[in-house]
Amino acid sequence: MEPTGIIFNIQRYTVHDGPGIRTEFFLKGCTLSCEWCSNPEGLSPRPQVGIYPNRCLGADKCSWCRKVCPVPGALVTVDGKTGHVDRDRCTGCMACTDTCPAEALKRWGTEMTVSEALDIAMADREFYRKSGGGVTVSGGESLLQYEFVAALYAACRQYGIHTCVESALNVPRENVEAVLSSTDLFITDIKHMDSAVHAARCGAGNERIHENIRYIASSGKPMVIRIPVIRGFNADEENIIKTGEFIRNELGGAVRQLQLLPYRQLGTEKYASLEMLYPMEGYDIPDREEWEQVIRNYAELLQKMGVPAVSGSNTPIPL
Repeated sequence: MEPTGIIFNIQRYTVHDGPGIRTEFFLKGCTLSCEWCSNPEGLSPRPQVGIYPNRCLGADKCSWCRKVCPVPGALVTVDGKTGHVDRDRCTGCMACTDTCPAEALKRWGTEMTVSEALDIAMADREFYRKSGGGVTVSGGESLLQYEFVAALYAACRQYGIHTCVESALNVPRENVEAVLSSTDLFITDIKHMDSAVHAARCGAGNERIHENIRYIASSGKPMVIRIPVIRGFNADEENIIKTGEFIRNELGGAVRQLQLLPYRQLGTEKYASLEMLYPMEGYDIPDREEWEQVIRNYAELLQKMGVPAVSGSNTPIPL
């Protein structure tokens, strides 16, 4: 039987997650719970209903969602509009999202076969050829659905399409092994070198992540590593230097680029659609220009250590 994946978003013509112009598939399910995550719809492995009450036409004008919902009480009217989903009752059938004419109810997660995903990717094959681009899988945690990724990338390889896996790598070694031969580039994060700090802010320690990074480096596959630079978490010189030493001393030149990325408060409307609290609500965001200078200073420090660090994700990746 052909493998399938649960995909919550597809971005075409993206240029940030791998070289060239790319098609990016975002897969549901994650093993971490990073406080700054901008894709909360990717945390659960199951399809979910996102709700946007401001778009609702109102119960007096339209009640299609409640008519098609198989579970009485799963959709709750608030101030005359569909304003709440009882997540304990909702079965995830998505009948309401497929029916809503105003897109006040959104489907987060669609099952897709490898053939269907490949057809989408192949539509932009000419852009890949001209730009040196290809296909990227991300998440959530892309390697929770490693069988789907392995099959999709084996098919991409048959057509000469460059493949990139973006993964936090907090997965069993066998998940990485399954996609290694068909993946041209890996992108991952080193969020903090101290495992206890990492666990407190990301929901798990970093030991497995570092082991998988070492394993990929030993295979000879090129990597891009990212640091989401966040004041009050990892934005201190000691942690930055320890990260640089790990890359320089233990990864044998496999890291082609270390990207230092400024924290951006993104995805808050998606938290609201899932009726979740945004963990970084109230975070004192530094002045943008001032913070970007801090990040440039860290990049220069790492460069002096012999680490290929850059500020942001716009610098071409030397492969």
